[in-house]
Amino acid sequence: MNLFGFTFNRKPKSSAQAKERLQILLAHERGSGPSADFLPLLQRDIVEAIKRYVQVSDDAVGIRMDSIGDVSSLEINIELPADQKEAAKADKTDKKAAAKG
Repeated sequence: MNLFGFTFNRKPKSSAQAKERLQILLAHERGSGPSADFLPLLQRDIVEAIKRYVQVSDDAVGIRMDSIGDVSSLEINIELPADQKEAAKADKTDKKAAAKG
């Protein structure tokens, strides 16, 4: 048991939780056969997670699942607003400039 983890009571990161949820969903889907019933629920959860960081509409997130033989793929497309893209580019530029010193 980690004494510091117990003392400071750290919460797991949301990305780790999202990854775990996706792994559980995909494992469940592989076991129960091909079905796209969970996609609307998955899309809703993903949109909620994205909205914590970026303002997007529900229609701006597209999710598609394909299965070919034993291989399944999950494709997630997120359309970011133009002002969010500019802010992200500016942030990356600022970080690069700070790293160069």
